[in-house]
Amino acid sequence: MKKPHFIVAAMLLVLLAACGASSPSPAPSAPSPPSNPLSSPTSSPKAEAAPSPTPKHTPTVAPPPSPTSPPTPTPLLWWKPTPRTTWQIQINGGRIDMHYKAQVYDVDLFDTPAETIAALHKLGRKVICYFSAGTYEDWRPDAGPFPKSVIGKPLEDWEGERYLDIRKVDALAPIMRARMDLAVRKGCDAVDPDNVQSYLEETGFRITAADQLRYNKWLAAEAHRRALAVGLKNDRPQIPQLVADFDFSVSEECFTYNECEPLKQFVAANKAVFEIEYKALPAQVCPKANKWGFSLLIKPWDLSPWRFSCLQDWKE
Repeated sequence: MKKPHFIVAAMLLVLLAACGASSPSPAPSAPSPPSNPLSSPTSSPKAEAAPSPTPKHTPTVAPPPSPTSPPTPTPLLWWKPTPRTTWQIQINGGRIDMHYKAQVYDVDLFDTPAETIAALHKLGRKVICYFSAGTYEDWRPDAGPFPKSVIGKPLEDWEGERYLDIRKVDALAPIMRARMDLAVRKGCDAVDPDNVQSYLEETGFRITAADQLRYNKWLAAEAHRRALAVGLKNDRPQIPQLVADFDFSVSEECFTYNECEPLKQFVAANKAVFEIEYKALPAQVCPKANKWGFSLLIKPWDLSPWRFSCLQDWKE
């Protein structure tokens, strides 16, 4: 017997319902949200932290350099003879007699060759170079440049020699500087500028003690600029004002004229006193000279080689 169609359809519906209960069809997936280009493809989107600000580079400013000081000039040093230094002076008499065992030789700047000065140095001697700073000498090789206006009266007993107007330092300076430069070139250790007490002489000019002080101090300064020691020749009345400027004294006949007392100021300053006597006898002068620390020689007037040294030859 055939079953009616509606019964068959109902049975089919029952069968379909039973199958759906045992294996339900998956529900349709929800549509995926649009991808975020800033998010990782495998992680859920996260808010990114703001990048840390890059610290600004502050340039290191070097401290300004301290002002550069000019290099300290090396102080000039020169020989400084002390009391009781033995010596010899020979201004005339031709070739220098070097056999004397003296620590110092005083010789003529112009007449003494550089080779003689070098030979004295090899013997261990110091050399003082003599020139006249207060007189014009017509036989000198540099006599030409002296202006006539600075040439005064002649010196008694010295032919061809006249006093200079030492007030006119500007006129004399080039000549005296050239002489000291010559002393340097020849190897002199010191200079002995003579005739530097014109204010006491009959020069033909009205030279004052103040003029002489100014000129003598100028001479000393010029010598020291060349690292030359310099001696004060006579001018004993001005020793108190000049002992600090000069390195030693070269004095003539202080015993003869009873003028030795001011020279003791050089000894007190630990500076040599080179004293010359022409007429005195050793017994008259040597005991006191040695006691006072003087370096006394008895010499002939022309300052030729012969000498008697109180320090080396006097025996009590």
